Amino acid sequence: MEAINDFIAAALPYTEWPMFLLLIGGGLFLVVYSKFLPYRYFGHAIAITAGKYDDKNAKGDVSSFQALSAAVAATVGLGNISGVAIAIHDGGPGVVFWIWMTALIGMGIKFYSCSLAIMFRGTDSDGKLQGGPMFYIIKGLGPKARPLAIFFAICGLFGFLGVFTANQFTETFMSVVEPSKNLYAMSDMNWKWTIGIFLAVITSFVVFGGLTKIAKVASALVPFMVAVYLVAVIVVMVMNAGLVIPSLKLIISEAWNFDTLVTGGFWGLVIIGVRRAMFSNEAGLGSAPMYHGQSKTDNPIKEGLVAMLGPFIDTILVCTFTAVVIILSGAYLEDGSGIVMTLSAFETTLFGVGDDLLMVIVTAFALSTLFTYSYYGVKCLSFLTNAKIGRYYNHYFVVMIVFAAVASLELVKNLIDLSYALMVIPNMIAVLLLAPKVNRAAADYFKKMKR
Repeated sequence: MEAINDFIAAALPYTEWPMFLLLIGGGLFLVVYSKFLPYRYFGHAIAITAGKYDDKNAKGDVSSFQALSAAVAATVGLGNISGVAIAIHDGGPGVVFWIWMTALIGMGIKFYSCSLAIMFRGTDSDGKLQGGPMFYIIKGLGPKARPLAIFFAICGLFGFLGVFTANQFTETFMSVVEPSKNLYAMSDMNWKWTIGIFLAVITSFVVFGGLTKIAKVASALVPFMVAVYLVAVIVVMVMNAGLVIPSLKLIISEAWNFDTLVTGGFWGLVIIGVRRAMFSNEAGLGSAPMYHGQSKTDNPIKEGLVAMLGPFIDTILVCTFTAVVIILSGAYLEDGSGIVMTLSAFETTLFGVGDDLLMVIVTAFALSTLFTYSYYGVKCLSFLTNAKIGRYYNHYFVVMIVFAAVASLELVKNLIDLSYALMVIPNMIAVLLLAPKVNRAAADYFKKMKR
């Protein structure tokens, strides 16, 4: 495993510039090019999500709300709880500011990419309606762009594994429950194998049920788990009200700290923020368009507006609350990273039982993420082969859950970071080239809406 990690770590620096230029530079272009449209119609997006403009006769498998829930289920998870902690550990409190900036830009990217997912839908070998980067790359840019779609799908076979979630859930269980002491006296490694197998079995019951089952579970679980988590962090902030504003001020002041100790200085600080934000809300990655591409709507702009709510919910709200709790508790000053840091913050601020509460929340987050993530990989393998073979991805996905439970955090983090950075390249190239088509569709949509 160490050799694999060394290879991935050596490759990561070469992906930084392309990812940054396409994600931030391209994202800023889209925000300006749209004339800030996603932000101006934020309220309208909420109304669409609530079902006010649903068309019962539209093609698709799931409602816009279910698609958003499934997409958010894949993003609102351990990336928000431990991913933020990892970012603060690696870059200090100031990294949160760059997570915010990336998320705001990500709202614009999601508007365009998920609009394209409806605009250029296709069918798989079973004749079922499909959407996502592979389809808008080929149908939007033409057959010559097929190598971009193939490259995206190959990277997705690794990027859409649930390894980070499985790894961090295992760490949470080991830290809070301490099974070797409190349950059954066997080695920590054997416990990790046991946890990995348990997660794999539970995940199997849902992922082999297909998109409809995933969407139903996600739409029921996501609102509940987000609400419980937000109530917990709001209680912490109310109890420590005097420390909230200083924590936010520290985030902003440290964002411009050119003397930061993080590797790479100020540039390294920004890169960490971009990576962790992309891991948190997946804007620019191309995953959300796969779910939104199967929504019951025939209007691409409506779905794009719904999709752009994802980064706001996932990053602007959930990640910020996590960061504030970590900072005001002082946990960021301790020697720990990932979920351990967040557990320490909750235990310190919630009467000594916050880590137990977080264990329950993390379980819901982990399961919902695992349930939804597998579907992305199925679509990638189906594109590369056919729908029948594509379903075998779930077997690979489940096996890798067990592997992740016993692997190091460094290995799974590097694997996901590299895969994500590579997936951004073909997806953002396609989104930028096809943006004019979205603008024309948006002009028509809002013109009709005003009548």
